[in-house]
Amino acid sequence: MFAVIQFPGSNDDRDMVHAMKTVLSADARLVWHGDSELPSDCRGVLVPGGFSYGDYLRCGAMARFSPVMADVKRFAENGGPVLGTCNGFQVLCESGLLPGALRRNRDLHFICETASLLVESTGSVFASELSPGQVLRIPIKHGEGCYFAHADDLAALEANGQIVLRYCGPDGEVSEATNPNGSLGNIAGITNRAGNVFGLMPHPEHAVEPAFGGTDGARLLRALIQAGEGA
Repeated sequence: MFAVIQFPGSNDDRDMVHAMKTVLSADARLVWHGDSELPSDCRGVLVPGGFSYGDYLRCGAMARFSPVMADVKRFAENGGPVLGTCNGFQVLCESGLLPGALRRNRDLHFICETASLLVESTGSVFASELSPGQVLRIPIKHGEGCYFAHADDLAALEANGQIVLRYCGPDGEVSEATNPNGSLGNIAGITNRAGNVFGLMPHPEHAVEPAFGGTDGARLLRALIQAGEGA
């Protein structure tokens, strides 16, 4: 099964279960943040978007101390696939599973729009349906999505091919003008060095049905399912 972690303040947890279970036919279930362990048959973990703990202190800073996160870290360190979207990305950074942090958007405004995303790297388990240079269209909705990392961490991400997605224009152009939130290097999504932990600000669970604007998000979620089922 695929565990969708539910924190106080999560608001995309059920959307993620719907995308995984109803649309993609995967066994996905909510797992309460207060549980000390993941289910024994867990094949993948999804940390969804929302406002865990009301975004007090910093986004994701309190969620990192939830009991289940210790087992999520163990699962990741053993090679299990872990996907964090929006607030989930923030939680993974705060937990040390991914480098860097997410800051307030450059213009201090909440953003809700569909973003164009350039596929930069396909070296992770989440990129089995992606090609370098491909442009995806997936919604974003966040107030603290400006990715920041110190120079050495940013250089390592670049050198190791850990930057999976960058904000771009419809034609794939990456520039300041196509950067919605001020993220360094137009970064929209990164992986850990091993490629089994992926954090991104866009919401793939909201891009899985044609009637709601597109299915590019399903590419990422199917890759997670394939990675988990092949583990």
